[in-house]
Amino acid sequence: MTVTAVPERTGDETAGRSLAGLLVTPVFLAAVSAALYLYVRGLDLDAIERRSLGRSEITHQFLQHVRLVAVSTALVLAIAVPLGVLLTRPPLDRLSAPFLALANVGQAVPSIGVLVLLAVTVGIGFQKAVVALILVSALPVLRNTMVGLRGVDRSLIEAGRGIGLSRAAVLFRVELPLAVPVILASVRVAVILNVGSATLAAFTNAGGLGDLINTGISLNRTPILLTGSVLTAVLAMAADWLIGIVELVLRPRGL
Repeated sequence: MTVTAVPERTGDETAGRSLAGLLVTPVFLAAVSAALYLYVRGLDLDAIERRSLGRSEITHQFLQHVRLVAVSTALVLAIAVPLGVLLTRPPLDRLSAPFLALANVGQAVPSIGVLVLLAVTVGIGFQKAVVALILVSALPVLRNTMVGLRGVDRSLIEAGRGIGLSRAAVLFRVELPLAVPVILASVRVAVILNVGSATLAAFTNAGGLGDLINTGISLNRTPILLTGSVLTAVLAMAADWLIGIVELVLRPRGL
């Protein structure tokens, strides 16, 4: 019986395919955005639709949505990644299970439930919506940070210690670089969760593209609803595309 060896895919080949995918995404998003613009422009809009779909109004809502996502994601990274690192270091590694269980609670509760709960207890507005988005999206980053660090080959850690590196140097020069692909995968999930969940922030007076979607539903205006939905999807794919670029830059060679 003859066994044919399957050639292994090198890191350069994988990077090449990823780069090709990254080049296709902006072209697709530009085409979708252009199609939406032509669709709306070709409609006979009434006064409500013209006001809601005006350039200044859409720009304002879009930038509000970007701000919600950017601030909440930055805070998730600032909280979840250092916490994940600490929970893999003794003696705090004993607390990893309780922390993950607590984070699971925030993940299990529906996004609208978290937003409404905070609105009822502490009020409404941008800051409260950001807190809700952090509770919704922190778990994937926390868990993958821990998984990525625990998955680093122990022999590489011992080799770093053997050449005289301190524990901190091993963490920043060996463990974290090797855990970057796993961590960034969770960041992608967190960003997509935030983009989708941020549409619900309109119910807590935090603005964003959810205002367009809510207006379209409540007033039965399909063009407004479609515009808010498509722009949300475009923003989610654009954010995923940007993180893909960051992943290519930060991924260690050969992985």
